[in-house]
Amino acid sequence: MDPQFVVETQGLSKRYGRVTAVRDLSLAIARGGVFGLLGPNGSGKTTTMGMLLGLIRPTSGTLRLLGNPGAVPGVLKRVGATIEAPAFYPYLSGRDNLRFFQGLTGKGALGDIEALLARVRLEGRARSRYATYSFGMKQRLAIAYALLGDPEVVFLDEPTNGLDPAGVAEVREFIADFGRDGRTVVLSSHILHEVEMVCDHVAILVKGTIVAHGAVRDLLGRKEAVRVATTDDAAAMAVLKGLPWVERVESTVDGLVADAPAARSAEISRALASANIYLRRLEPLETSLEQYFLEVTATAPAGAGTTGDGKDRPK
Repeated sequence: MDPQFVVETQGLSKRYGRVTAVRDLSLAIARGGVFGLLGPNGSGKTTTMGMLLGLIRPTSGTLRLLGNPGAVPGVLKRVGATIEAPAFYPYLSGRDNLRFFQGLTGKGALGDIEALLARVRLEGRARSRYATYSFGMKQRLAIAYALLGDPEVVFLDEPTNGLDPAGVAEVREFIADFGRDGRTVVLSSHILHEVEMVCDHVAILVKGTIVAHGAVRDLLGRKEAVRVATTDDAAAMAVLKGLPWVERVESTVDGLVADAPAARSAEISRALASANIYLRRLEPLETSLEQYFLEVTATAPAGAGTTGDGKDRPK
């Protein structure tokens, strides 16, 4: 086990009869920061988390959690998680629910609970019954539960599901803070924009198979492009195609898109001006995670994957 990784899997698979929920998952999650398991509903994200936490028995393959073969009891005290909907008691207050689970699990101390409630901004409703909580408040209590015992690794399964935009932004802020304070957050989500905003690294799952993984900045930075609008786009396309370091140029409703580094914008401007073509706009065009997701899921053959940097690659 490499100490820089908190999770390592090799060939991890789960089958239910003829249905394969997760297929040959080989992955390593580095210590610290926020790691995203990204994919549409039914892609195998929750099944993967369940296997890592010992809630689901793998059909084949191996896994290590914090250096140990599987979710052994001693390791689970160093891990926090919310998988699907936590089963809180509706007629207990938020504070008493946390007290109950702290006593049941032995994670942390009773004295930690007030600080946890404050951290997820529930201190003002700590005495209210869980049944009176809004959906967003219930999600925040679930996050507080996952933080009992100050875990090294926190698994959060679709934590923004069902929240309004304000609630999504609030939970996103919590997750980013957790990743900055030294712990590792493993976040599953089908909301690409949210993952892009908070995750350092990501694995994209489709039908139980990883089709891409790596650092978000590396996955999205593989191809630089600029958007260009000129006084004569047809003539500008010919000029840009003649530049040896421009890989591709295509016409769009907003002008031209050229696969070229933004750092060479001055050279683009000079080449166009030399042909008596003048810029109306030139701006870097960054690939979004949504665009990348659509690209890799459309082109990757079943069972194949691509990687960004080596940090997510098992050693």
